[in-house]
Amino acid sequence: MSNSLPSLEVARKRPWPPRITAFTEPFWQALSDSRLTTTRCTACELPTFPPKPYCPSCWSQNMRWIALSGHGRLYSRTVIHVVPADFAEEAPLHNGIVDLDEGLRAAARLIGDTPIPLDTAVEAVVLRYEDGPLFAFRLASAA
Repeated sequence: MSNSLPSLEVARKRPWPPRITAFTEPFWQALSDSRLTTTRCTACELPTFPPKPYCPSCWSQNMRWIALSGHGRLYSRTVIHVVPADFAEEAPLHNGIVDLDEGLRAAARLIGDTPIPLDTAVEAVVLRYEDGPLFAFRLASAA
């Protein structure tokens, strides 16, 4: 599952850059390479998102990185009109929770010109800011 995610250039810095640690660096490197990844426990096989250094089910610390398709369906959405000053340039923010095809849920920004109806197919997209990537979801392109 080495699907390459579509990407969009964003001509500014991220409003709130992530704190990258030794553990999260593989996630951010994969995102830079247009791939969405997470962790799966090698003991009980439970995948987790966001990636975790331990399994929330069996507490094993034997986790491995796996690829995600970036495809799913919109479960929930909200619009945030009053935002912190760092996000003023991007307001209003459309955020959602997506049920990924792999059985996980991911919360992220929703992008596009029109609101996405609930239970609609969506796809992850890499937002390539000047100082690094973030991911968001948009209406799935017709394949």
